Amino acid sequence: MTKQKGQTTDYEIPNGLDAVDLEILRLLETNARLTIKEIADKVHLSTSPVHERIKKLEQTGIIQQYVTLLNAAKINKGLWVICYVSLKQHNKNAGLKFIKAIQAMPEVKECYSISGEFDFMLKVAVKNMEDYYDFHVNQLSEAENIGHVQSVFVMGVVKQTHTLLS
Repeated sequence: MTKQKGQTTDYEIPNGLDAVDLEILRLLETNARLTIKEIADKVHLSTSPVHERIKKLEQTGIIQQYVTLLNAAKINKGLWVICYVSLKQHNKNAGLKFIKAIQAMPEVKECYSISGEFDFMLKVAVKNMEDYYDFHVNQLSEAENIGHVQSVFVMGVVKQTHTLLS
């Protein structure tokens, strides 16, 4: 990766991308509903090259998807829980079974394989403590090969972002 000359950013520009690509990505990351024309105006290009650049960014997988962020509390998902999970066995088959079980649980919004005392960190969204208890007892604890679960309840959000470039 090389740093773009004259850039004032604190990250390096990946090979194959230029400053215009990064600005397009930054704009879309902030507001995916911008039209091609609006983006073109902001990056000082016509709509055709901007459209082509966006298509390329999608085809190469740099843009994975477009999403709408929802207010969790307003759709009855106001309790966020971080669950640290350790497995009893640490072989490939046991790990894959756990991952498959987690992927089938709609309450689990994110799952990370981590280092340290625990093997996985889950981000769980539920309506309230009663729903979390039900999830913990009837789903998570029933998953094969669970050794230990530590639940941490989110009391408030200090910073939450879904952007990588902004």
